[in-house]
Amino acid sequence: MATQRKHLVKDFNPYITCYICKGYLIKPTTVTECLHTFCKTCIVQHFEDSNDCPRCGNQVHETNPLEMLRLDNTLEEIIFKLVPGLREHDTSKADKPKVDEEGDENEDDKDYHRSDPQIAICLDCLRNNGQSGDNVVKGLMKKFIRCSTRVTVGTIKKFLSLKLKLPSSYELDVLCNGEIMGKDHTMEFIYMTRWRLRGENFRCLNCSASQVCSQDGPLYQSYPMVLQYRPRIDFG
Repeated sequence: MATQRKHLVKDFNPYITCYICKGYLIKPTTVTECLHTFCKTCIVQHFEDSNDCPRCGNQVHETNPLEMLRLDNTLEEIIFKLVPGLREHDTSKADKPKVDEEGDENEDDKDYHRSDPQIAICLDCLRNNGQSGDNVVKGLMKKFIRCSTRVTVGTIKKFLSLKLKLPSSYELDVLCNGEIMGKDHTMEFIYMTRWRLRGENFRCLNCSASQVCSQDGPLYQSYPMVLQYRPRIDFG
């Protein structure tokens, strides 16, 4: 029976070190646009002078790349377990966790779930008969997703390309109420400016009729928000 090889910490270094400072990740922070992770301090300082990811060079956001950063508490805990003494080294330079009167850590320090607002979305394939690319773009098996309201259309496109196994050069359009959405539009922006304000997105609570209802029932907003995708159309 073959003996199981023990892994050394250095075997994991490519996954737990910062591309910018080359040290172990301190407060690992992920760029949601490309999913590359850096030390929080390193990436924040980098975005003071550039809007591009330092690792892949892709533009993170046209105006405010800091909006696309998310702390990865799970990865931080993994690194602390892999590298003895790193937690003490980190906390010695930062504020220590708050302790309540019983001596337990503050509940906020134990909660590793996302705290930013979430939104439910339906991703629907929009097919045009005879259009080039219809044979490549298919409908998703699971078209309902839940994500942060700060997720951009660009991230949704990458998600679709990954799930549909599209070529890297293949382009998609994402639409809401028939209007093509820009890649930097967030889900919150689309919801507030495109989805919420359209009357046909409301239904009667009594009979689910759209807007006009014989029962005069109260209206509620159709949920989730529907985004459609299709092969990109070049109008040029």
